[in-house]
Amino acid sequence: MSTRHFATVVVFALMAGVQPVVVTAAQKAPAPAPAPGPAPGPAARPPRPTPPARDPHTPGYVEATDLPDGTVPPADADGNFIIGPTHTKAPEMTPQDGVPRGAVHELTMKSTDSKMYPGIARDPGTFGTADPNDPAKLIVTTSHPAPYTRKVAAYAPQQYVAATAAPFIVGADGPDRLLFTALDSLIAQKKVPAMIAISIGNGSGDAQGSQRGLEYDTMSGKYAEVVETEVLPLVEKECNVQLTKEPEGRATMGCSSGGSCAIIMAWYHPEWYHRVLTYSGTFVNQQWPSNAETPGGAWDLHARLIPASEPKPLRIWMEVGDKDLLNPNVMRDNMHDWVLANENMAKALAAKGYHYQFVFAKNATHCDGSVKQQTLPEALEYVWLGYRGEGAKGGTPGAGK
Repeated sequence: MSTRHFATVVVFALMAGVQPVVVTAAQKAPAPAPAPGPAPGPAARPPRPTPPARDPHTPGYVEATDLPDGTVPPADADGNFIIGPTHTKAPEMTPQDGVPRGAVHELTMKSTDSKMYPGIARDPGTFGTADPNDPAKLIVTTSHPAPYTRKVAAYAPQQYVAATAAPFIVGADGPDRLLFTALDSLIAQKKVPAMIAISIGNGSGDAQGSQRGLEYDTMSGKYAEVVETEVLPLVEKECNVQLTKEPEGRATMGCSSGGSCAIIMAWYHPEWYHRVLTYSGTFVNQQWPSNAETPGGAWDLHARLIPASEPKPLRIWMEVGDKDLLNPNVMRDNMHDWVLANENMAKALAAKGYHYQFVFAKNATHCDGSVKQQTLPEALEYVWLGYRGEGAKGGTPGAGK
């Protein structure tokens, strides 16, 4: 026994009220060889630490306008804003008497019906280990093929005119009933167009090695292509609606990885989508499998892709909470701070002249429900600002002021 180990035994024995017995090396009998034990199992997902509250005026963050508590930014204002700490529900988030209510159609999609996503899953209670040669890579050995079923909820407002091509918004992690409630009021007030809302459930799981992670965190146009070829035709057929082909009339939205998915859809397919709305966007390194073209996953959006690319015709609304996620896994690659990632996104968009609005919410956690109830109506109004209807020509909602 080493001196350090012996001291540790003595300390713990004394703490327990037991007089330690010292055995010298001459007195110590050789220990029997330990029986072979089971092979170590896959790494369990570590608990997420409680993030500290971040100050929106931290050096290096974007300069932002403090708004009076309980208010939200104007729907026609670009830039960076700070709200909270009180988050009062917007009146549009409660069903209103006399407001026409849209019809909601519920659909089911199975992995066996998909030509592009046959399905994967990560074993319960497992996560992955950081590559010892590259902390930006996560080694996941417990992901395997697995079937999934997803729910799709399609909302059609009473104001929809049959047999006409309607604008629409695609949302992740559905069904999103809050979105449908907000649209009832906003459409009635003529603050947004009479749009279809398609709220798509994920393929289950979360993060690396899961179907949801594969769909939402992968830096490619694949998920948008699945929506285009498998989801939208199903909605049109089953719900008896027509959806516009014009990108000016198409929006994406989501929270967390659904938020990164929303921007990824529009980034890789701006010919399909021009409008984006995100809460607590996962603009961090959560892509799996790793991709040499974007080794930082969605972190590369603000670190490389936006700065190095010509502006795309996108109009973007983003939110992050002061208590949003911070490095919630075994990777220590400095690319897992949700607040910093969203701040960096705002900085990159501003530098390129995008039309965007960034809301930093005080007293708010990841995908904070109170913040969504406060801000969603204004966010939708901002995202749809400038929409002129099917066939209208004119400027895009994205870059250039």
